[in-house]
Amino acid sequence: MQPTHRLLLQHTLRLQQTLRLTLFTRENCSLCTTAKSVLGRVWDERPFEFREVDVMKAGQERWKALYEYDTPVVHIDRITSTLSSGAPEDDETTMTTTAAAQKLMHRFAEGEVHRIMDAVEKNRS
Repeated sequence: MQPTHRLLLQHTLRLQQTLRLTLFTRENCSLCTTAKSVLGRVWDERPFEFREVDVMKAGQERWKALYEYDTPVVHIDRITSTLSSGAPEDDETTMTTTAAAQKLMHRFAEGEVHRIMDAVEKNRS
């Protein structure tokens, strides 16, 4: 197989293996601002579905209990369903991420995000 065909095949497979990155954040969090910047640079190279959840907002009690003092936290997992219920995007019922997702916490670099994304893509179920 020629290199350009291999790259096209890899790109096509990656599109079929879409990932969701969920950033758990809160207001006045400088580490959260840095994390968003890192994720933005990763997205420029490798698009993914992105959700941001403010753990302090009403309706996010589950995530507040887990991450109130640990933001920022990024969950990286495969997309397993689509939003078809008509519920708002930030409604907890539409979030398919779980506490079992692969995570990065506090300070992380682009390379770490790519490494976890690769691992999640390889671990298909």
